[in-house]
Amino acid sequence: MSEAEESDQRRLARNVNELLQELRVAQAGVQILFGFLLSIAFTDKYASTSGYVRATHLVTVLCAAIAVAFLTAPAAWHRVWFRQGRREDVVESGNAFALIGLAFLALAMTGTVLLLAEVIVGDWPSVIVGVLAFIVFAGLWFAVPFASSHRAQDRKRP
Repeated sequence: MSEAEESDQRRLARNVNELLQELRVAQAGVQILFGFLLSIAFTDKYASTSGYVRATHLVTVLCAAIAVAFLTAPAAWHRVWFRQGRREDVVESGNAFALIGLAFLALAMTGTVLLLAEVIVGDWPSVIVGVLAFIVFAGLWFAVPFASSHRAQDRKRP
């Protein structure tokens, strides 16, 4: 193996390790959230909630479940592809899965905030709180980093 190939392999190994470490952080949060959301349906008060609250809860649980699926997929794919030397594929697909998983986690967090606001303040104020939560998650997790990437790329162009 040439020195260039070895350094490329080291870079890929580092990228896989960084990806899996980042996913561990997100997985822990989404799994705790998922457990919390599941437990709500088994409370006495849940039986008397409105159809709106139940529908919002179901959509939120589904978003959390989808987030778990996408955030854990790279670890599973890494296991399957590990002996095949497909680190580059793990990094590429894992990055896409992580972004999709984070998007669904943002939706699940937004839904959770909306549900909580519905219980505390109800009606339109809860919708406003939910919209604000969505703006914060979408802004901090996606809009700001993507805008920063585009600005950095624009500066590199001659």
